[in-house]
Amino acid sequence: MADLRSDTVTKPCSAMRAAIAAAEVGDDVLGDDPTILALEAKIATMLGKEAALFVASGTMSNAVAIRAQTQPGDEIITESTSHIYIYEGGGFAALSGCSVALVKGHSGLMKPSDVEDAIRKSDGSLGHFPNGSLVCVENTSNRGGGTCYSLEDLDEICRIAHSKNCKTHLDGARLFNAVVATGVDAARIAQDFDTVSICLSKGLGAPVGSLLVGSAADIERAHRWRKLFGGGMRQAGILAAAGLYALENNIERLALDHERALRFATAINGLANFSVNLGDVQTNMCYVETVAPAIDVVAALADRGVYLFDTSPHTVRVVTHLDVDDADIDRAITAFKELDNL
Repeated sequence: MADLRSDTVTKPCSAMRAAIAAAEVGDDVLGDDPTILALEAKIATMLGKEAALFVASGTMSNAVAIRAQTQPGDEIITESTSHIYIYEGGGFAALSGCSVALVKGHSGLMKPSDVEDAIRKSDGSLGHFPNGSLVCVENTSNRGGGTCYSLEDLDEICRIAHSKNCKTHLDGARLFNAVVATGVDAARIAQDFDTVSICLSKGLGAPVGSLLVGSAADIERAHRWRKLFGGGMRQAGILAAAGLYALENNIERLALDHERALRFATAINGLANFSVNLGDVQTNMCYVETVAPAIDVVAALADRGVYLFDTSPHTVRVVTHLDVDDADIDRAITAFKELDNL
């Protein structure tokens, strides 16, 4: 089978399992798990920030980032198909008491001018407006097709946000995909963001875990909210060891995932009943438009040993990752061609 549902389906390799087994651990709630401390220090250095916090998931990382940088009644600004808005259960409202101002993106990416227009401030509104206080950017953009922001747009969005007394959060669940695709260092991309979320269990291949990175003050506040949200873990160094292995071994190889996604997309785009916007295939994702109902395409592909998700009535998503090889891509291309001939 070729499992192209997500880059979250990867399994730890034998070397990662060995690192897990050998991990030195302590009680992280008490602050004395050495492997977690090493992981937090490593990612903070990689991103040029003061501190980091290990959390259970990307959703938790975004949640504590929002709660640590807003007050109930504030408003966050984010792209209309962002993970924070679409896939996190309304956590910004339930956990932080925030409303949301949605910015319509272009292939999932916000223009700086549109971000500026979306920021509302309570001051001067006679109390009518919420206080826009946090701009959230997702790079790469999942629903945009794995697209990457230009450095110029990231810098300008941060400049605009800070000029309007807003903090900035980068949902960098797949930040290292953007690093590999653009050739821009992670610390440079993160430079002007107050907080950055990194997922270890997507393309990097760890079994679980994310990291929130930022200033010492912001991470101290986030630490409290992690505890309140139930995210305090004890001997979690066994998980952190997998994260360390991922950061040390699985970043540069992301280029292979990108090459395979583009090879697949190019082959599929030539078929009669499927199409792909090749310009959006910048990293490890490919969104395929289908003539037939997407749910039927998913079922027919599963019968052929190819597994993926539908994301709209006529769209399916393909995601490459470290457990997908060239033979899997060939298998997927063949399956799509068989459906095209039915």
